[in-house]
Amino acid sequence: MNQTTRRTFLKGSLAAGAALALSPHARVRGANDDVRVAVVGINSQGRGHINWMRGIPGVRVVALCDPDRNVLAREVAAFAKRDEKVEAYADVRKLLENKDIDAVSTATPDHWHCPVTIWACQAGKDVYVEKPLSYCLWEGRKAVEAARKYNRIVQWGDQSHGRIAKDLQLEKEGLGKIVVAYADLNRMRESLGKVDGPQPIPESIDYDLWCGPAPKGPLMRKRLHYDWHWVWPTGTGEIGNNGIYPLDAVRIALGQNVLPRRVMSLGGRFLFNDDGATPNTQIALLQYEPGPLVILEVRNFPSDKGPKTRGGRIKCEKGESGWPSQPAHPGDIGEYKDSHQGHMHNFIGAVRSRKVSDLRADVLEGHLSTAMVHMANISYRLGAEHTVDEARDALKDRGPEAVERFEGMKEHLTANGVDFSQAKITVGPWLELDPETERFVGTGDVVARANQLVKREYREPFVISEKV
Repeated sequence: MNQTTRRTFLKGSLAAGAALALSPHARVRGANDDVRVAVVGINSQGRGHINWMRGIPGVRVVALCDPDRNVLAREVAAFAKRDEKVEAYADVRKLLENKDIDAVSTATPDHWHCPVTIWACQAGKDVYVEKPLSYCLWEGRKAVEAARKYNRIVQWGDQSHGRIAKDLQLEKEGLGKIVVAYADLNRMRESLGKVDGPQPIPESIDYDLWCGPAPKGPLMRKRLHYDWHWVWPTGTGEIGNNGIYPLDAVRIALGQNVLPRRVMSLGGRFLFNDDGATPNTQIALLQYEPGPLVILEVRNFPSDKGPKTRGGRIKCEKGESGWPSQPAHPGDIGEYKDSHQGHMHNFIGAVRSRKVSDLRADVLEGHLSTAMVHMANISYRLGAEHTVDEARDALKDRGPEAVERFEGMKEHLTANGVDFSQAKITVGPWLELDPETERFVGTGDVVARANQLVKREYREPFVISEKV
């Protein structure tokens, strides 16, 4: 940012949460004034967005957008059956030209999250954006800048944000100095299978729009939908898909409002000889300065084999606090049931009040947690394959907790059939980040390659500009 340090901008962003000034062009809403919402990306999670938004008093879903015309027709037909009018768009850029839309709720694939968010802010619309906030670290910061510049309300879709963390904060009081924090995620996944060449694009899909800012390459997997999570041009892996939930909770419980200083990640795509690329088992070490080490572990194999992970924990000098291992989605457990609509209800309330401080999960919170995912993935993607002994040795100077967690991962994988006399572990480099510039520091090829991954190459014309 020109002539402004990241710390200065962060302070300004946090201050904006106290009271957000109305844009001169913003419509002032009364209690009975409907909020008109468009839902973008409606094949899977977006269907939930439609239903949750429709269930909020004073909200009308007035537009839908998806590059799959069959999906679009299905949802438009559902509206017609209820005698509800809704406009349909394939291209979100056309939708954003509609001045009768007040807010956008987006559940697109990851690579579309920030373009939709930033362009919507520029068009004077508020945004509810699914997790992870961004596809890459750079564009997450741009989303924060756009929200502040255009005085928009932007909520990110971590429905449990702050609530589990609040419990952790209360429990850890009186336990002394924090030694280490753990964030764990167990979620079973199956192999994608393997194709022997490019696959046909479903005839109903505008593939150019579906790819958007990502490279428009051939489809090299069986299924276009959902499995985009597990390839790097469009997804962020399990760590971005679900690992972000416990990671966000731990960050909030630690009271960290800056990015970690150092990161290292290791793991692999074990047992699957398929078309996926992201790891199905991953450990990330994220070191705050000042602050403790955070250890995140993500597993895609049966969790009942080998040592158990424990959800989230904060280990202190005099004890520890935490919550038990849980389903991948916090909205599936206990008090967090039905949290999707509650989270959206909170968003609509802030749209009406025009106060960022009314949001449960402001865009800045989303950026700080999602950036940790990107830091870990950058280290992993720059990694090299090593034997299990070499991988363990790489962790020896990172403390006994890191080695202990590695041994647990090894035992878990062995119990699930991984033969480490043959299998290798991808070990990423230790990288140092400047939390103000949000760039990696140092010299050499590895640092240069890491900074190349901070920002993606956007395919024209789906570009996010430097100046939002």
